[in-house]
Amino acid sequence: MAEGLRERKKRQTRQYISDVATGLFIERGFDAVTVAEIAEAANVSVNTVYNYFPAKEDLFFDRSAGVVDRLARWVRGRPEGESAAAAVLRELREEVEAVSPRVGLLSGYAAFMKVVEEAPALRSRLWAVAQEVQAALEQALREEAGAAEGDELPHLMAGQIGWIHSTVVAVIGREMVKGREPREVSREVLALLDDIEDLLSERVLGYAVRTRDQCSDGRRAGAPGAASPGS
Repeated sequence: MAEGLRERKKRQTRQYISDVATGLFIERGFDAVTVAEIAEAANVSVNTVYNYFPAKEDLFFDRSAGVVDRLARWVRGRPEGESAAAAVLRELREEVEAVSPRVGLLSGYAAFMKVVEEAPALRSRLWAVAQEVQAALEQALREEAGAAEGDELPHLMAGQIGWIHSTVVAVIGREMVKGREPREVSREVLALLDDIEDLLSERVLGYAVRTRDQCSDGRRAGAPGAASPGS
């Protein structure tokens, strides 16, 4: 459905408040800026800020909802014959090759991370988001592999597959904080992804290969780890 005028105005207001807040946080630091100051700078009431952002941390991590289910979406959207790990590797390669800001390849990343490093509340929120990402990935793997209740393999596989993503993001962050060019870092991370794939076992690379039945009618068919990539 097309976005209505009311919904568009709400989205634009939310984005504007977030942008104003982020600018203040980068300029002065997270702890030094109050919600009242953000409201004044955005020309809205404090209540309006809280209507859109229940917590101050939400103003900084305003796009965390899209991050939480990212790996789960990649796994659920994989084509026939592709495993869960292969899907994450492929999606990451596409993001890195495109020099996407979604994986941290953007100018100004150093300033963003400086705010996080100086604010315990933001570091805590970042950790919580990482746990949510892992939980969403595990649930997707459990469903996609048709795992029985109590099966610990989806939990173990989520750890391995989540490691792929967290390692790439951490390396990008480390290099971008040094003030390096995004395209230069992109080339290095593409090589890193090849090394990461070489380190993964066949069991991980062959876990939860999407079957024809899953593609055609959404049934969770196929035994976990029963096929190899591309089979």
